[in-house]
Amino acid sequence: MKHAAGLLGFIARFAILGLALAFVVSLLWPTSGEHLRERFGLASTTPSSLPVTTTGAAGPTLSYADAVARAAPSVVNIYANKTVTEQALRMYTDPLMQRLFGGMPAGPAYKRREQSLGSGVIVNADGYVLTNNHVIANADDIQVLLYDGRVAQAKIVGADQETDLAVLKIDANNLPVAHFQPHASVRPGDVVLAIGNPFGLNQTVTMGIVSAIGRQLSSSSPEDFIQTDAAINLGNSGGALIDARGNLVGINTLLIGKAANAEGIGFAIPMDSAKKVLDQIIDTGHVVRGWLGADYAFVPVAADSGLPAAARGVQVSDVYPGGPAASAGIQPHDILLRIGDDDIADPADLRRHEAALKPGSKVDVSGLRNGAPFRLSVTIAQRPSVLPDSSSLDG
Repeated sequence: MKHAAGLLGFIARFAILGLALAFVVSLLWPTSGEHLRERFGLASTTPSSLPVTTTGAAGPTLSYADAVARAAPSVVNIYANKTVTEQALRMYTDPLMQRLFGGMPAGPAYKRREQSLGSGVIVNADGYVLTNNHVIANADDIQVLLYDGRVAQAKIVGADQETDLAVLKIDANNLPVAHFQPHASVRPGDVVLAIGNPFGLNQTVTMGIVSAIGRQLSSSSPEDFIQTDAAINLGNSGGALIDARGNLVGINTLLIGKAANAEGIGFAIPMDSAKKVLDQIIDTGHVVRGWLGADYAFVPVAADSGLPAAARGVQVSDVYPGGPAASAGIQPHDILLRIGDDDIADPADLRRHEAALKPGSKVDVSGLRNGAPFRLSVTIAQRPSVLPDSSSLDG
């Protein structure tokens, strides 16, 4: 019995000594445990939830510096100068007269120079630059500041008011071109970075996510937008919206600011749309879109509409006199469900479909009129740059 008790005491003292020695070693050499586990091939005890820095296409990342370094050289600053003619006014001293008649001309009109700040993206090694139409509208002199400090004179190749896009051309060598895939998709929640020239600060990067896709800001427009909460400020217009790998996914165009009690609501033109505009402007100097000659609204679902509860399609709200839809016999309140071989999801979807059709081509449109099916053939016209006054519509 004494022998057993002595043995247990010896083991206990040895264990205590070993633990004390291990404690001292861990204080002097904190990574010794990890080295021993690696030496004997044991699994690491590092929690798997800790963030890991990676430069791969998948997985989390702690820095977007590589993405910015890849995309930033193709982003340029645009300085658009124009001459503005103004008339000096002499105001009435009487407040009532001011309210009734405003001011009186005082002397000859005078001219002054006005400069618009914006951004652009080099999308072609031949010197083509994408920017916003509102940045360069009415400009008589456009200067482009490149990433490497060079300054180039730009000329306007063409512009498209529908998408607020414009194409410029500069003559320069060794131009860095943006990386983009026109059909690459972005999803709500994807990280995006906006690069541009806000308030003339040059090459500023802001980060956010894709808030939504397919946004339509005008019911009569065929285009859709990427909505993002990445900060887009004055001067960012025409700049790059890139993904976490540095690929160009959109052209920044506008924001809804604090004046509208909004924060973090900006919009960019998807590269799929921008590439179509770019190619047409380079080829012909302008953009051609198909047009049905009607306005649409969402389908009202009622108990007696004859439509299923999850109805898709559009309801014709107005028809332009003399337009393709009127000539084909489409009437206000018709429900359009299909164009060509494609189902119609909603008004924005139909706008995109008709815009992609070639003027002069024929397309079958089918739907319901007072609950009864109908099918008509429509000859597509070219969408006018300025739509007729809505007061002239039937219905």
